[in-house]
Amino acid sequence: MAEIKAKVKIQIPGGAATPASIGSALGPHGVNMMDFCKQFNAQTAQRKGETVPVVITVFKNRTFEFIVKTPPTSELIRKKANLKKGSARPHEVKVGKLTQKDVEEIAKIKFLDLNAVDLVAATKIVAGTARSMGVEVLES
Repeated sequence: MAEIKAKVKIQIPGGAATPASIGSALGPHGVNMMDFCKQFNAQTAQRKGETVPVVITVFKNRTFEFIVKTPPTSELIRKKANLKKGSARPHEVKVGKLTQKDVEEIAKIKFLDLNAVDLVAATKIVAGTARSMGVEVLES
């Protein structure tokens, strides 16, 4: 394998990558943007409407490989609680509620991308994100 030139982390809507949307991130590294867009869109076609984090490894010979991650925790919380956005003042104004079961479901989805040893720790991370968005986590 060639020597690594850069690792680029970006968030792109699933199945909707265009050279214009990724140009500022990949252009400086000399990556063939159309080639990336075709591969990314093919791999994420079933995830239209979701924000898809991707880690792109760019090599010195201008080739690349990428890893698609799970959607951001905040997006999963917004979908589960049927919210458009979180609270501007999360500790004063609550905008939604989630049950402990909902938080565990999100933690299971995000587990591989979180810095957590077990599901209990992952659940605490997700619950903290929910609280910082102004979403109340109901204890069961």
